[in-house]
Amino acid sequence: PLSRLGGISLKGMTYAERAGNPVPRIAETPAGMLNSVGLQNPGVEAVIREELPRLREVFHKPVMANVSGFSIEEYAQVCRQLDGAEQVGWLEVNISCPNVKAGGLAYGTRPELAAEVTQVAKAHAGSVPVMVKLSPNVTDITVMAKAVQDGGADAISLINTLTGMKIDINRRAFAIANKTGGMSGPAVKP
Repeated sequence: PLSRLGGISLKGMTYAERAGNPVPRIAETPAGMLNSVGLQNPGVEAVIREELPRLREVFHKPVMANVSGFSIEEYAQVCRQLDGAEQVGWLEVNISCPNVKAGGLAYGTRPELAAEVTQVAKAHAGSVPVMVKLSPNVTDITVMAKAVQDGGADAISLINTLTGMKIDINRRAFAIANKTGGMSGPAVKP
């Protein structure tokens, strides 16, 4: 029964609907999996209007909403809309998204950008706690953790997936269409 679960995390959502990356998007590896979904989601308004009410019918606990964005303004808008959404217990702000204004660098690779996104998320999340999901693609994760702590994060999620690749040697082709993806599973733990 779903009632036995401690919680449910919604897949990453953005302000507008996103189709995501081409398929195949997922590949199994000997010690985990690669994924390159590309933030496919119906957009925050559709999640609030359609998905949360359906989820509420079968799961009666708060859920975690994963927030992604490609600008500071987008993070603010998504957090603001989720603040009033019934059943959202906390936000997980994914700062691995590229910042177009900073030349495509992820918000989670520069401490000043990570702190800024955190401050904006906190300012627009109302009473909903904000957890920030850090990117592993940095030299020193402690610098990033300190930056989001200073930005007001209520909690920190370590870490998003690590960049990985799998090649199908029989086909002589990449296993996923995007060539690289996020590696998760037992291989990441060490």
